[in-house]
Amino acid sequence: MAVQRVFLVLSFLAFTATALISNPLEKRRTLDSRHLQRRDTDPSTLYPEYNISVPIDYFHNETKYEPHSNGTFPLRYWFDASYYQDGGPVIVLQSGETDAEGRLPFLQKGLLHQLAQATNGIGVVLEHRYYGKSFPTPDLSTENLRFLTTEQALADMAYFAENVVFEGFEDKNLTAPETAYFGYGGSYAGAFVAFLRVQYPDVYYGTLFPSGQPVTLWYLTTIGTISSSGVTEAIWDFWRYYEPVREYGPPACIATQTKLINVADTILLNNTKYTAQLKSAFGLSGITYDDDFAQVLSYPIGGWQGRNWDPDVNDPSFYEYCGNITAPYLLSNTTANLTSTVKTLLTASGYGNQSATLTTPMLNFIAYIQQNYVAPVLSSGTSLDEQYSTHNLTFYAQDSLDATWRAWPYQYCSQWGFLQTGSGVPANELPLISRLLTLEYNSLICKYAFNITTPPDLEAVNKYGGFDIAYDRLAIVDGEQDPWRGASPHSPLARDGGNRTSTTERPFLLIAGAVHHWDENGRFPNETTATLPPGPVRAVQGEEVAFVKAWLEEFRAGKT
Repeated sequence: MAVQRVFLVLSFLAFTATALISNPLEKRRTLDSRHLQRRDTDPSTLYPEYNISVPIDYFHNETKYEPHSNGTFPLRYWFDASYYQDGGPVIVLQSGETDAEGRLPFLQKGLLHQLAQATNGIGVVLEHRYYGKSFPTPDLSTENLRFLTTEQALADMAYFAENVVFEGFEDKNLTAPETAYFGYGGSYAGAFVAFLRVQYPDVYYGTLFPSGQPVTLWYLTTIGTISSSGVTEAIWDFWRYYEPVREYGPPACIATQTKLINVADTILLNNTKYTAQLKSAFGLSGITYDDDFAQVLSYPIGGWQGRNWDPDVNDPSFYEYCGNITAPYLLSNTTANLTSTVKTLLTASGYGNQSATLTTPMLNFIAYIQQNYVAPVLSSGTSLDEQYSTHNLTFYAQDSLDATWRAWPYQYCSQWGFLQTGSGVPANELPLISRLLTLEYNSLICKYAFNITTPPDLEAVNKYGGFDIAYDRLAIVDGEQDPWRGASPHSPLARDGGNRTSTTERPFLLIAGAVHHWDENGRFPNETTATLPPGPVRAVQGEEVAFVKAWLEEFRAGKT
């Protein structure tokens, strides 16, 4: 069913999301968020779920949305007003391409909570259309996904600021422009809030109310936004994703990884008579297509992005994998009988003269794949092709609301790109993932699931500024070691080389040693230590609180 394949591509935005939480809706609706005192319980039991009715289609002048819709749909949100005082702002966390329930912990701890506390504001988690339970259409067919674009979702967030009425505060006008609105997002959502600041800096000129009659809407939306690890430059072939791993990863691991992948690539591409023997050694003979096989071998190195400073959030798999392939001794007796086979494969791929140093790493690589990617699948009764094949047309035909995997692939196939290839790596470098992972292979999902056979409309995203996006009260925050840095304003490909002077009006911050939006999460006070959060994260979060408070004072001064 290709689940593993789909979620590898999705992982860049969803790594911080928790598993879906049991959701006793009736119980949650009896809670009043203004009087919550406990900060250490399951957030799904603390914060009631609300909905705001928003237009399905804001752009009746755009032919790409034909046939147009005059309907509305319920967009989910949650809020915490524990710290609210009159005159406080609303801080909206855009949840991005995931079920927003996974973002609820940020109402309890992390930057959203810190900002709400520091400004006496209301913290909000807002769900993105077509994710979680915020569906504008009855299914996820390609035709019904036409309303899933960044510009439609941006209009949702602006509409929210203009129209929301928070339960328990019906007597107050907490909409823009009367109330200051700030936005935060990480990764895709980081780019999203950056675009929001540029697209709706002061007013939003709309064309449609749910009635279908054209009207003119003018409203102030966000006073400022924080784009954390924002992927503001859409890129079709994003082979550079793995370059920070190459630069900052353990040298011995990187050197070994590139050689092991090259062993496989040389056989699969140039010495194919050994292909069956190679697959058999890994226990992956059940994978029909060579590119699917190469994809599985490339999975483990992808754990880099999941690293986090918080041990409760951190994914340790990258260093566990590196430890396996760089260990000087055999870690599993299950592969000892493959020593002769491995030496044959090394010779067949041109590494026979390095057999003394590569045999053990190759055997440990095989054991890691068998234990983590083969045994769990086979023990579940699923075939390897069912689990890992990207060529499964039956799977792609699913389009009910249960096929939630379709939303983000539709976005990257139609507008965003970000296909992570090994084939794009310059010929004079050994890639960290297989060269069989080409644009053609990675875009099979576009063809089979959505009948999209051309590159995405990158300009629909990059028109907002791309690498060079900048605006007053738009903060750019990135991680030094983030694999997505190459798609952000901190990329060396930016016009300024990724170097700008950081100011209060235009903060431009790089978190030393950090990976993907490390400023977003946090710990409860009783969990905080001298090193958690680490100094660079703590310092950047402090700067974020400081400049948001400064922006708020500017807003208040402008109203007097």
